[in-house]
Amino acid sequence: MKQQELAEVEPEPPSSWSPSLNRPSGKKQFHNFYSPETYFPAKEKTQSDFITSCFRHKHYPGVSDKSWNDWRWQLKNRICRAKDLESYLTLSSREKAVMSMENILPLSITPYYMSLVHETDYKDPVRKCVIPTEYELVKGPGEKEDPLHEDQDSPVPGIVHRYPDRVLFLATGFCSTYCRYCTRSRIVGQRGAYGIDRWNSGMEYIKNDNRVRDVLISGGDPLTMSDEQLEYIIKGLRAIKHVEIIRIGSKVPAVLPQRINRKLCAMLKKYHPVFMSLHFTHPDELTVESVKACVSLADAGIPMGSQTVLLKGINDDQEIMKNLNHRLLQARVRPYYLYQCDPVPGSGHFRTTMEKGLEVIQGLRGHTSGYAVPQYVIDLPGGGGKTPVLPDYYQGQTIQGQVFKNFENKLFVYPEAPDPAGISGLNMITSYDLSGGEQ
Repeated sequence: MKQQELAEVEPEPPSSWSPSLNRPSGKKQFHNFYSPETYFPAKEKTQSDFITSCFRHKHYPGVSDKSWNDWRWQLKNRICRAKDLESYLTLSSREKAVMSMENILPLSITPYYMSLVHETDYKDPVRKCVIPTEYELVKGPGEKEDPLHEDQDSPVPGIVHRYPDRVLFLATGFCSTYCRYCTRSRIVGQRGAYGIDRWNSGMEYIKNDNRVRDVLISGGDPLTMSDEQLEYIIKGLRAIKHVEIIRIGSKVPAVLPQRINRKLCAMLKKYHPVFMSLHFTHPDELTVESVKACVSLADAGIPMGSQTVLLKGINDDQEIMKNLNHRLLQARVRPYYLYQCDPVPGSGHFRTTMEKGLEVIQGLRGHTSGYAVPQYVIDLPGGGGKTPVLPDYYQGQTIQGQVFKNFENKLFVYPEAPDPAGISGLNMITSYDLSGGEQ
């Protein structure tokens, strides 16, 4: 591909597509026994299909299934103007209050994701994630444009190097759908800032620092780039000998699942080990389409973890979080991090107390599979990095040993290991003990 074409990261995507991308190869196809459709109870799937069908009939009556399922069509037809929201939703007074102030944070919602938003309920969790309100005008204490000091930890444009052996590679400032609590709201929507010169500069930096073994490609959302643009970066990184793993951070499977097609998966498979850090927020995001996208990535050999942001009134509830994590595991995505929401300007209405986060984690630990319990972390303001926040299971030490509180708030003692120097004064195990007798 020409360098000029590669450099154009954020052109308005075309609405046409090539059917050959999804055409069977002619070889015998082996399908996974697991089907995304089996993930949902029949009643739930029927309701979901009905809601989507009604949404499309009302707002996109002339759009074919072929166009609706084309990720380029979804990008081209994003809802990007606040005044257009009234065509889809009955807006509350708090939502109407910011309709004339579109520059706070760029608005962008794919038609697919808008179909998940409740038309009249302003308390709908999916709606809260993407529809602006007047609360965004309130800047609370300690809230900053770049609370994590990513710009200060950037040795060259597009690279954030905070930890010794890994870097963040910012490939684009574009997302298909903008979250209202975005930690990089300062750069989201910037056009012209990213392209081949910046990518090459970033790869050259990584090449010259042999400590770097792990690269996280993020943005913006790198999966909104073309296959050729994304492969240019991945191929360049894979050519650097000391880069062991490549990760991609994305919310595309949740907001633009049509993007996960055979051609993309086939390209990614060439550069293993490739990992993905996905962003799922609420169980309602796990639809037939999004689960199918996750399953396709898993079948391509890509391990996935979900990095969920803890959000007030959206998922700060033990049962909601448990349901989300159970669904993620069924979609072959491991709940990885539960993030305390970053203090960006206008985020106060999203941020919970730390106690609430610990309460959610305690409601998971011991009450569900360990795989369904993410690590609760706070990315410390000022560039302190990710730090675990743990419940107080350890209670202290007594003469009997270390005291712990379990998930039922019961106390248990773990005995200290004996000192070899004082072993002569201890009871010794006998053959009688080994045969099952009392010690």
